[in-house]
Amino acid sequence: MSFAGVPVNCGWQESIKAVPAVFYDDATESGGTQKGKETKNVTYKEARVYLDEVSKYGSVLGLDAVRNLLCELGNPQDGLRFIHIAGTNGKGSVLAFISSILSEAGFRVGRYISPTVISYLERIQTDGKWILETEFAELVEEVQKAIVRMEAKGLAGPTVFEIETAVAFLYFQKKHCDFVALEAGLGGALDATNIVENTLVAVFTTISRDHMGYLGDTLEEIAGNKAGILKPGCVAVSAAQAPAVKKVLEDYALKYGCSLRFADPQKAAVQKQDYRGTVFSYGGMEQLQIQMPGSYQILNAVTAYEAIHALNSILEQKIPEQAVRRGFLKACWPGRFMCIKERPVFLVDGAHNVDAAIRLRESMEMFFPQKRLIYIMGVFRDKEYRKIAEIMAPLAECIYTVDLPDQNRTLPAEDLKRVAKAYCKGMVQAVGGIEKAVEKALEAAREDGVILAFGSLSYLGQVMKTCEGTGENYG
Repeated sequence: MSFAGVPVNCGWQESIKAVPAVFYDDATESGGTQKGKETKNVTYKEARVYLDEVSKYGSVLGLDAVRNLLCELGNPQDGLRFIHIAGTNGKGSVLAFISSILSEAGFRVGRYISPTVISYLERIQTDGKWILETEFAELVEEVQKAIVRMEAKGLAGPTVFEIETAVAFLYFQKKHCDFVALEAGLGGALDATNIVENTLVAVFTTISRDHMGYLGDTLEEIAGNKAGILKPGCVAVSAAQAPAVKKVLEDYALKYGCSLRFADPQKAAVQKQDYRGTVFSYGGMEQLQIQMPGSYQILNAVTAYEAIHALNSILEQKIPEQAVRRGFLKACWPGRFMCIKERPVFLVDGAHNVDAAIRLRESMEMFFPQKRLIYIMGVFRDKEYRKIAEIMAPLAECIYTVDLPDQNRTLPAEDLKRVAKAYCKGMVQAVGGIEKAVEKALEAAREDGVILAFGSLSYLGQVMKTCEGTGENYG
């Protein structure tokens, strides 16, 4: 299967072939060590157990603990240069476009992302290659020793995300990365990633209502929190925003002395678009191709384009046009309106808030009009699941609700069934198990239906794994 003459959406299946031992979460090789290499150090499995124990203490917003930890480690982030990305939706896709383009230009690029879809190790990458289990284990051990020294000084210990962030910075330092594409975790101002100072470009994807209570109750408060990633004198780039958000970003850019440019998706001329990808022109470049489908990916692509343009304005070594073309074409981001099977068409999408659900519905209506739609749906109970169901459920012929792997946060399948039933004219069934839901969806779809699994990124890796053994997959 190809789009515009090239293979499409094959990145995740290539990863299966390349790193089968670590592709799915918690898989290890020889207890976390690489074959032929003996070690008495902490294993990958032990490192994960340690982090799981730390995670039980929850999250605390603030920079004091991560600042103390990084100081104990020699501040590895100070020798790195960052493209820092914050926003509500589209951060991962924009990061994928930017980092792919920079890699094609010959730079070594670190990627730090969350949440992950396929593997825990996916969150720390260089040029698209995941950190190895042994490397991760060694760095966790180094960080753990630094934490012991901190606690001996009477300093508060870091959260699990702060530990992971420190591991990432150490890894990027050891790999001598030219740039790091850094995705903010929660918000911006008090997120652990905001400890960095060497931000060349601050990028804002679309900002909408999410994580209320943590980031603020109004759109302006949320935007102000995310604007906290700005550093004095850096270049700022933003996706098209609601007027209230645009005003906040402009005010913060003025405060920090940052130039600010907005991407304009209205100026993107689309030549071809379907669920396999898009061909478009923008900014004087014709026939740009992206394999990441979805109507909203044009917005993410032009935001990434403007970020590269902004970076070119301050770099001595410019990013050539061919690198931009190749980078757009090769960029892949698992779990975002991604086709994992062709007969029947089976899509996965991590739409987990209202804004993402609106865009997902637009894509389904655009690419699959008059088609029978079969949903698999699982959501966290702290999300606006009722509104998500109200947006998406009316299109479905049937919906299978599931329990998510994180039992502490999942909205039970039975509860989600009751909510979805209020908006779906067809059948809604609580299945619970993900594998069983995939089986039932395939039976219901037959050859002519379209299956969509959505609601949370956290279970899409398991959906993809289940589909891997069900016949002819995409790629």
